[in-house]
Amino acid sequence: MTTQGDLLHVVTRDAISAPRRALGRILVWGPLALLLLVALLQALDARGVIGLGLTDWRPTLYAYLLWAASLCAGQVVLKGEQGKRLVFVLPAALFTVAMVVFPLVFGLTIAFTDWNLASLTGRHFNGLDNLRQMWADPFYWNAMGNMVLYVAAILVEYAIAFGLALLLASEIRARRFFRVAFLLPLMLSPVAVSWMIGKSMLEARFGPLARLARGFGWDNPSFFGTPEIARATIMVMDAWTFVPLMMIMLLAGLQAIPRELTEAARVDGAGPWKTFWEVTFPLMLPVSVTAVLIRIIFKLKLADIVINVTAGGPGGATDTVTSFIFREYRDRSNVGYGTLLAIVYLVLIVVAMTALMKLADRLTRPRF
Repeated sequence: MTTQGDLLHVVTRDAISAPRRALGRILVWGPLALLLLVALLQALDARGVIGLGLTDWRPTLYAYLLWAASLCAGQVVLKGEQGKRLVFVLPAALFTVAMVVFPLVFGLTIAFTDWNLASLTGRHFNGLDNLRQMWADPFYWNAMGNMVLYVAAILVEYAIAFGLALLLASEIRARRFFRVAFLLPLMLSPVAVSWMIGKSMLEARFGPLARLARGFGWDNPSFFGTPEIARATIMVMDAWTFVPLMMIMLLAGLQAIPRELTEAARVDGAGPWKTFWEVTFPLMLPVSVTAVLIRIIFKLKLADIVINVTAGGPGGATDTVTSFIFREYRDRSNVGYGTLLAIVYLVLIVVAMTALMKLADRLTRPRF
């Protein structure tokens, strides 16, 4: 007997009549034309070419929602059963367009304008002036250099997280208690950490850690008084918050390694150090790369601890790109320039993460 495969999950093209196909095209293209028309009218009204008196972009939003619903219905009318399958994907794609693509396009239009909320002139196009200002801005490049140091500190965080994971994977007493205790910093918000540690425990006059430092001979303990100490303190606070994330990922990877492999290495005469470098570490490389990449993503967003504790000081020594952009918006009300800095930073992140993921793929690719 011959089998023809699983016919239950084979979707054939439905026989669509000409009137139904015409209706489907109307459902797809009619609301799209309405959307483009409404967007054009709103753009002309925003520039003062016509006077419709529209205060916001809600008409365009409503037209987009109408087109999105009509597009899904039109796919079912045009393609039948295949269209029903597309309906499972289209809402997510349309939501991504609405929440990512539209704001990005709007941000690009703002990035090349001179728009300061404290100015009476309003927003106007200024070409590449914001880009030239960014190129000559020493504080922005100082923040970028700080980010390189913060990201480089991830190697130390990885080593600490790996050591903790090895400790918690071994047979020690109260292992479950220590697993929960080490995860507690991860449950705290970075804002709470910044106030609890940065503003309270590290306070120069009455903080308990400052008093402890005086007991060890530090006459005037100031954890945020000099650039080097302030930067190192921010690194320690951020690491204390996110090292548990790397630790739990590495611990899961260690528990997935078959014990037979390490036992075979010990039978062959390998000591603990050689077993780690020859067996454990190579097997943990995919998990390690994943943990480091995720940590880099979180590190590139570092802002809340810096904003709450040092506000970028002293003299921009602890500034990150995100905190600098935040102050550009909040303190200087410079929307156009701040938006350009954010978009440039986004492009740099995309390029850097793409390169790192390609490098990670080469490192974790099995070699035969």
